[in-house]
Amino acid sequence: MKLLLIGLAIFAVICSTSGQSCSPPSGGSGNCVVIQNCAPLLQLVNKPNRTPADFDILRKSACGFEGSSPKVCCPATQTSSCFTPNGEAGKCVGIYSCPNVAALLRPPVSKENMQFVQRSACQGPEQYSVCCGSSDPQQPVQKGNCAARLSVLPPDPRTECCGVDSGSTNKITGGTATSIDQYPWLTLIEYVKDNQIKLLCGGALISGRYVLTAAHCLVGGVLELGTPRNVRLGEYDTTNSGEDCVAVEGGAGATDCADPALIVPIERTIPHLQYSPQTRRNDIGLIRLSQMAPFTDFIRPICLPTSDMTITPPRNFKLYAAGWGAINATHSKSTVKLHVDLPFVTQDSCQAAYSQSRRKAALWQGQLCAGGEKDKDSCKGDSGGPLMFENGRTWEVIGIVSFGPTPCGIEDTPGVYTKTYEYISWIRSNINN
Repeated sequence: MKLLLIGLAIFAVICSTSGQSCSPPSGGSGNCVVIQNCAPLLQLVNKPNRTPADFDILRKSACGFEGSSPKVCCPATQTSSCFTPNGEAGKCVGIYSCPNVAALLRPPVSKENMQFVQRSACQGPEQYSVCCGSSDPQQPVQKGNCAARLSVLPPDPRTECCGVDSGSTNKITGGTATSIDQYPWLTLIEYVKDNQIKLLCGGALISGRYVLTAAHCLVGGVLELGTPRNVRLGEYDTTNSGEDCVAVEGGAGATDCADPALIVPIERTIPHLQYSPQTRRNDIGLIRLSQMAPFTDFIRPICLPTSDMTITPPRNFKLYAAGWGAINATHSKSTVKLHVDLPFVTQDSCQAAYSQSRRKAALWQGQLCAGGEKDKDSCKGDSGGPLMFENGRTWEVIGIVSFGPTPCGIEDTPGVYTKTYEYISWIRSNINN
């Protein structure tokens, strides 16, 4: 019992808190929770053309605040769809309503079981809510057949259907060009204004239908420059609309060529509702594509993080940022895909760099830092792109490019990234079939 209580205490750190019982406008029973934890009312908030009746429901559902977040009376019987850490469609329910997950907390509780329970957390109406699937979480996972298995839901990393590229043996670092098939999850967001296409932000494909990016790429000032309209997949050279080719070793004239980039319309954007342009917290968002992406050598998803690597960082904890951002403070954006290796920086060291009068920011647990080496940084145009870590055989998106010093690449001033692991339950609750 003691181990079970300890497990639930750890689990509670990443779970949403629930409030007291209440009566929703539709009748029946409900729980007073922050609106981000109530799928049906959150859908009303995100609805493009809300009716007077929609506004009336939201107004009558209000039941207070938790900090600056509004709380609503959420129908207790509502269960929202989600995906499990195994990449299976499920429902967000109380942990004791999911025998498969609750069984993992029976003593003795292994580290692997506890990590699975933590990664199962979702934003549900109960204090301890998990994404509950139909299969046994401990069953063996088969690898391969990724093209047929790609779906709306992020793949289970154990299948090796995410985070694997064929360019990893050809790695170049230090702000130089990637191999043509490296980081096949990188995306570019096309913005349109006055019939002009602008490439203002990046992102990372995390499933067949969803791209992970920054909230500031979806709301706020960026919309004055253009409306996010399409996502470009499998891009390498932005100046070439056809097949991209690069020279490779193996003889004069030898080339490696990629398929032309695929342009997919955006069906919906999902910025985090608590994103603050002032504090730059909760700088995370999702893009739902209008169609399924293919699974090829040049287009495939990256894995979501399986643990918080920043708690006990490995020795020589090296991270990578990649995209088409500015080459340095005085140059325009790159036309080809670039990457740079960046050292992990502890939050205490990073906070010191952002406590100066000309550069103030109060960092928190939803952010991490990397870089601080002269002329090596993510930069303008890389916003929303992934900060990556190679965990064994697979790459994980452990961060999202958020903000950094101006100009880029200042020594002892790292870049700040949204910490993906802190938002796993938010991601899990906002991806739907």
